[in-house]
Amino acid sequence: MELGDFKIHYLNGGMTNMDGGTMFGAVPKPLWSRKLEPNDKNQVRMSTHPILVLTEDKNILIDTGLGNGKLTDKQKRNSGVENESFVKEELADYNLSPEDIDIVLMTHMHYDHAAGLTDNEGHAQFPNAIHYIQQDEWHEFNAPNIRSKATYWPQNQGDYKENIILFENDIEPYPGIKMQHTGGHSFGHSIITFESKGEHAVHMADILPSHAHSNPLWLTSYDDYPMQSIREKERLIPYFILNDYWFLFYHDADYFAVKFDKKDKTIKETIKRK
Repeated sequence: MELGDFKIHYLNGGMTNMDGGTMFGAVPKPLWSRKLEPNDKNQVRMSTHPILVLTEDKNILIDTGLGNGKLTDKQKRNSGVENESFVKEELADYNLSPEDIDIVLMTHMHYDHAAGLTDNEGHAQFPNAIHYIQQDEWHEFNAPNIRSKATYWPQNQGDYKENIILFENDIEPYPGIKMQHTGGHSFGHSIITFESKGEHAVHMADILPSHAHSNPLWLTSYDDYPMQSIREKERLIPYFILNDYWFLFYHDADYFAVKFDKKDKTIKETIKRK
């Protein structure tokens, strides 16, 4: 898609099939299955597709996908992994290599977003990029608690730490592109907004993992602080809808982007995955 001067694409960072009950938490299956149809294992398809933003002078990547060779056979089975990352191959479609990425924006550091940061030896996959990470997220990633250690993997640490900028509440890594700390899904979870020539978009990351999660109460069971997720969604989603933002997705297997109608909050425009 084009958003003002920005060209925004998605890259195939992996495809999973996650347990439907996990992806919708306390929401009963008869409700969520109207939005996303489960397979015979009660799984729903969830992509892990990084967002590539091309500006006039910078190449920006948002999150990094599953990587390659990071998951065990058991983890692949439990997450219904169809494929791991093709980020490097798909960057080549834009005449780019990982070395051409100037900025990496991490919404959070869960393995399905951060495994593509390094190879299996801990070397940065995007060695020339400045990596932006919320400060609390970074510290928990490096010292996870009894719950979060299941998703903050030490094998996703690496020498990219030499090129990190940490922020607390918000930061503007590039003119018109801002990161904002929300918490909720994780303590340091952040969203990203885009503005160029009067056009707007938002990537709410995992507090809005798919178009089916637009109800503020519909959360994944992975949310560490569910009431904070609800608080942020209750305030932010109506604001973004009223101001005609595109909503961009990392996990939605059907849609890369949607716009919602201001009156009834139904989907009015879409950009579908190919």
